Amino acid sequence: MHTKRLNVPRSWNIPKKGEVWSPTTMPGAHSKDKSIPLIIVIRDLLKLADNAREAKKIIKEGNVFIDGRPIKKPRFGIGFMDTISIPKINKVYRVLYDQKGRITLKEIGDSEKDFKLCKIKNKTILKKGKIQLNLHDGRNQLVENDVYKTGDVLKITIPEQKIIKHIPLKTGSMVYLSGGKHAGITAVVKEIIPGTTLRKPIVVLEKDGKEMRTLKEHAFAIGTEKPELKVGV
Repeated sequence: MHTKRLNVPRSWNIPKKGEVWSPTTMPGAHSKDKSIPLIIVIRDLLKLADNAREAKKIIKEGNVFIDGRPIKKPRFGIGFMDTISIPKINKVYRVLYDQKGRITLKEIGDSEKDFKLCKIKNKTILKKGKIQLNLHDGRNQLVENDVYKTGDVLKITIPEQKIIKHIPLKTGSMVYLSGGKHAGITAVVKEIIPGTTLRKPIVVLEKDGKEMRTLKEHAFAIGTEKPELKVGV
């Protein structure tokens, strides 16, 4: 349930010195290296509590909502694109990355609080021809028409989980980079280079007239002609 602060994932934007121990993330939708416990978010990132005891009280009293649902588990893992709502202080945040690949929070307004973007990690064919889309945050979506590709992004309502838009990862798409040395920036896709048995797929990007390359798995589509949400932090 705890680990030494010196050993916490690099994505946690917390000091390694001062405290010896830190809570670990409980098993959940996001992998441990790409998520952070809710108690750390409340105490260390948002600084709404002075210590772990106060943070646990805030959480266990049902004051924190993740993607529109109340969460009362202090070690619940928060990950990329999740929304964190705290009605008592009228604040809503979205989980993003900074340019060092560390988890950060961006305050968002009413126009963004009722939806999130989810990347399609893989697809499963079920009985009677239905398609199950497996999303990056552990959700599964059943669809009738197989128009979605792995790597595409869905805009869904929260907490209802209704698909309201399909954002393909293709040439011309706007993407936010969730990993690699260019993490935390937005760019436009110029080309997608298929992978081989020895090399993963790569995307060629353009930003401010400059070209860059990164792994396709780091490219998270956020829009076609314009972004569906604000990602600047």
